[in-house]
Order: sequence, then structure tokens, then C-alpha cells
Amino acid sequence: MPRIFALLAAVIFGLIVFSSCVFLVDQRQYAVVFALGEVKRVVETPGLHFKVPAPFQNVIYLERRILTIDTPDTDRFITAEKKNLLVDSFVKWRIADPKLYFVSFSGDERRAQDRIGQIVKAALNEEITKRTVREVVSGERTKVMQTIVAKVADDAKQAGIDIVDVRLKRVDLVPEVSESVFRRMEAERKRVANELRSTGGAESEQIRADADRQREVILADAYRQAQVIKGEGDAKAASIYNAAFGQNPEFFAFYRSLEAYRQTFKNKSDVILVDPQSDFLRFMRNSGSGKAGK
Repeated sequence: MPRIFALLAAVIFGLIVFSSCVFLVDQRQYAVVFALGEVKRVVETPGLHFKVPAPFQNVIYLERRILTIDTPDTDRFITAEKKNLLVDSFVKWRIADPKLYFVSFSGDERRAQDRIGQIVKAALNEEITKRTVREVVSGERTKVMQTIVAKVADDAKQAGIDIVDVRLKRVDLVPEVSESVFRRMEAERKRVANELRSTGGAESEQIRADADRQREVILADAYRQAQVIKGEGDAKAASIYNAAFGQNPEFFAFYRSLEAYRQTFKNKSDVILVDPQSDFLRFMRNSGSGKAGK
């Protein structure tokens, strides 16, 4: 029995020693093997690996994936116009040099995030203080972000960190400044609107005047053409009349007299006082004498 217990104890001790010599590396992680704070090696290959049993050697695992720092608090910065801006930002980063990262932060991700946050805040402050609100919000926002990424990347690289991207989530003015800015923007928009209305009114009057002028020109030209055509028509009609009635002047005189009678006596109540011997009644007299002769 004592031998059995001794053998069992030896097996258990061997398993404990073996388990302390073996460690598994996930493909999403780095494994840093260290002893007394000194890095012995960095394992990047996924799978089963061996080391000296603890406490002679220990293993700490670090993330290989891209991590995000989303600042929970809004930072306040002052622009070149001496206006306060409230800025929310986030950072995408990853561990580029596990050994240097471990030496810098002892593998503590919280310390690394605090350090990155300080670097980003300093870079934001440096860039925003050189620019106006308009440049930060829209005009040079892309340039600002590129400059910040470059500065943060240089500082973070010294700690074994690779900065993937830095972005501004929100940029706002403080409430007391926002109200005055909005009023100024409203006044500026109203001024522009009034200028546009004034310009539009002037152009409208010019268009109307030009349209009226063209209308008068068109009507005058049309009237002139109508009078020319009418004159040509009257001349042609007179020519036709002359050609037709020139063949029988007596009949033409009789026809004209009938037209004169028709225009004079349009109604049965019309009365005219003339000399019975006048030329106006010549054909009536001839008609009466002819009828009496018959």
C-alpha cells in the first residue's frame, strides 16, 4: 500500500509539473514567457508550447486583434479663436511589438489605454489650438485627423503599439458659445437670403422689361406687316374693280349708286331731303320714267 500511495503521489506531482511546463497559444493572442520580470521569449505561433515550470518561468497572454479605446468623457479644447470645443474621439490600436509592450506596461492593457489616451489628447490639443472652429469641424478635418494619427503613431511606436486610426465622433461648442454662434449664423443666412432676393428681384424686373420691349417690337412689326398687306389688298381690290367696271362705265356708275342707296336707306324710317334733280337720284328718276313709259 505505501508503494501504491507513493506511486500515485509521484504521478500527481509529475502531472502538476508537466501542466506547469505546457501552455497553449490561441491564434488571436501573443504569449510572452518571462522570468522575474524579464522577457525570455515571445510566442506568436498558435498551438502547444513548453516552458520551464513556474515560478521559474511564467506566461502572460496579449491580444493580437485590433482594440478600440472609446473615451467615455468629453474633452474640452480651445480653438485659435479662443472658443471652447467639446470633442469625443476613439482610437483603433493593436500590439505591434509584444516584448516592448510588455516592458512598457507589464502587459497591463489598462495602463496602455491610459497612455494612448494621454497621447491622443495632447495631439488633439496641439492641432485644435492652431485652427478655427470651422476648420476643425469641416474645412480641414481630414488634415487634422491625418496629422494626429501621425503624431500619435510615432509616440505609441516607442511602447510597441501600432495606431490604426483616430477619429472624432462628435465636435460641439459649449452651450453658452453655441447660442451666440447660432445667432450669428442665422443673421448671416438672413443677409445672404436678402441679397439673393434683391438680386432675383432686379433680374426679374430686367426680364419683364426686356419681355415688354420685345412684345412692343413684335406688335409694331406685326401691325406694320398687317398694314402693308392690307394696303396691298386694297390696291389689288381697286385694280380688280377698275378692270372689271372699266369695261362698262355706265353699269359701274349704276352699281355705285345702288351701293350708295343701300348705305343711305338702311331702315324703312330713314328720310333724306335732296333736290329731285340732283345726280344722287338720277337712276331713280330714270327708273321711274322708264316704268311710266311702259
